[in-house]
Amino acid sequence: MKNDTKNISIHDLQSNEPSYLETIFSLANGHFGIRASDPIANSSTAGTLVNGFYETSDITYGEVAYGYAKKNQTIVKLPDLRNIKFVDDQQRAFDQSQLISESLDFETGLLNSTYKISNPDGKSFELNLQAVLQQSNDEVIGLRYTIKPVDYFGKVVGIKHFNTDSATQKSDDPRKSRTVDTLTYAKKTIDGQQELIEVTTKYSQMSLAMAMSVSTGLEQVFSLQPNQTVTFDVIGLVSKINGILDLDNLPKFEEILKDSTDFWQEFWQNSDIEISGDDSLNQAIHYNLFQLVSSTGRDGKTNIPAKGLSGTGYEGHYFWDTEMYMSPFFAYTNPEIAKNLIKYRYSVLDESKKRARTLGVKEGALFSWRTINGQEASAYYPAGTAQYHIDADIAYAIDRYYKVTDDKEFMKNYGLELVLETARFWKNFGSYSEIHCKKRFCFFDVTGPDEYTALVNNNYYTNRMAKFNLLFAVDLIDEFPKKAKELGVSAKERDQMANIAAAIFLPYDQIKGINQQDDSSFKKPVWPFETTPKENYPLLLHYHPLTIYRYQVNKQADTLLADFLFDDISHDQLVKEYDYYEKITTHDSSLSRSIFSALAARIGLKQKAYDYFMATAKTDLIDLQGNSADGLHVANLGGSWLTIVSGFGGLRVKDGLLTIDNHLPDQWDKLAIRIKYQGRLLEIVYRKDATEIHIIHGEPLPIKVDGIEETFK
Repeated sequence: MKNDTKNISIHDLQSNEPSYLETIFSLANGHFGIRASDPIANSSTAGTLVNGFYETSDITYGEVAYGYAKKNQTIVKLPDLRNIKFVDDQQRAFDQSQLISESLDFETGLLNSTYKISNPDGKSFELNLQAVLQQSNDEVIGLRYTIKPVDYFGKVVGIKHFNTDSATQKSDDPRKSRTVDTLTYAKKTIDGQQELIEVTTKYSQMSLAMAMSVSTGLEQVFSLQPNQTVTFDVIGLVSKINGILDLDNLPKFEEILKDSTDFWQEFWQNSDIEISGDDSLNQAIHYNLFQLVSSTGRDGKTNIPAKGLSGTGYEGHYFWDTEMYMSPFFAYTNPEIAKNLIKYRYSVLDESKKRARTLGVKEGALFSWRTINGQEASAYYPAGTAQYHIDADIAYAIDRYYKVTDDKEFMKNYGLELVLETARFWKNFGSYSEIHCKKRFCFFDVTGPDEYTALVNNNYYTNRMAKFNLLFAVDLIDEFPKKAKELGVSAKERDQMANIAAAIFLPYDQIKGINQQDDSSFKKPVWPFETTPKENYPLLLHYHPLTIYRYQVNKQADTLLADFLFDDISHDQLVKEYDYYEKITTHDSSLSRSIFSALAARIGLKQKAYDYFMATAKTDLIDLQGNSADGLHVANLGGSWLTIVSGFGGLRVKDGLLTIDNHLPDQWDKLAIRIKYQGRLLEIVYRKDATEIHIIHGEPLPIKVDGIEETFK
């Protein structure tokens, strides 16, 4: 039986703005994505995006200093595979288009769009365009065009060629992408049925091939008659970076659709979430999960762009968002993808070691805060490079993957080295200092997750994560001594790491009774929220950074994110911390609300948890941030899952045991989630008065549910 919450149509949305719809109905398969453009109208935002395919350009500084990032890395917007041209019997273009309907099926991956297409006389036909991406061979897309006359009858010429004209928009918004106009195209037509272009970037020296094949011809003539339809298929291809395409033995449209359907059926089998009591919310979560997995690189060479492959926002860069907001979903549902995301970090480890040396740290690796190729691309280091916590975020994601999968082979081959090199960074980056008459290990001039507070001493989140990173390294050294020795670890270094971890300073305010965001945070005045106009949010677009930095004001969860991750303070302290930091947080980042929701659920603030969650779940579907036209907020998609599973569902691994606490919202009758854990597929069903555990396949498993340990079969 078809699930009505596993599809979305234009009627479910509040906005019909074309560039917004291009984002919402975009399709991707981890390798490339295609925006849901009008196939007739020219659009500056339409196009095809390939994960990791970027151009470089020099970063221009008014004044430059040693170690600044040198090159921009900008994802390249490639020709639109949906684009087509129709000409009438007088050689006039059908250049007027009106979207009639659009829907996306999450169970098949099929996008269905219908347009009314008119010539200069106003005579028209209806064009239905179906699009679906192959998943097993991620270089292939199927496009089916079906034409039905409305009041135009006669000759029509359909012309299907690549349009390489670059139509872009420039903006001063730092969240948008810069223009790329340094591409060269080499075009080749084969037998009038296939067209191939090779795209080369001038500076990054990357290339790929795009092709399309039309069995009825790239330029075909047909006659529209009453009660008649004309259908033809286009098979599009996008090669791997620096790869070639095989234009022989192309799959048929039906085969591509079946491949996609098989993929999504297996995905939902392992990853489904069902909420009883709110169908629109259920739909939103299914949409989020569909787009999250669509956005994610699966080859170990690419990662997750901040906007996925739905738009060019943030220039296609990878951030710490992957490890803290998106990889949790994959670790618990699709661990092979989680593993490949870590492998991407391993692939840029050498670049990260170079970055650490540039920062004056003689040993270890510092991963770039904003990057595609592993090199730092953030031109504003106070809110970029200074976010050293990314090292520990990566270590935390590795720990999560290991706990969920128990994949010892992966830890020996990849995980241990990554954790070791990040721990070595902290060991050499920090220094001892006397605080309260005690020798403490400190980290100076760092920026935590909150980008409205930069270059401070002893950011609580950073210090807490570094402590974890070092202790995790010690545990792995003890578990894999032979491999650790091969990586140059001595007993002395192991003990140094343990001693440093024990001595790391965690700022705490005795008067307020809460963890302090950093050494200076409580000394600053609180931002004048009461006199700040609503239209001046987000603050970063209306106030100089140095103005913002002088105040207590948070863009997003910072200390509270550490509280969420470690769950190691008392309930009373957590309540006080939540209350304090909530009052000074603007949620100008889409990463914020999911953490506030999950923590609120954990401490029993049911209505707050639900209100924050509702905004999180539908961020893009209601265009909450006002910029979904630039691409989806992919980290927030992961955050919505995190809120449900770790917040309302209370799921975490604690003391080596899978632990579940039922915080079901009052608004829901039932919640059912599916996860994988150490080779088992589980379904967890939450009701208002009970929690059920079903092991769909796998061995019996001890689980602690609402404080009681029990073995489930």
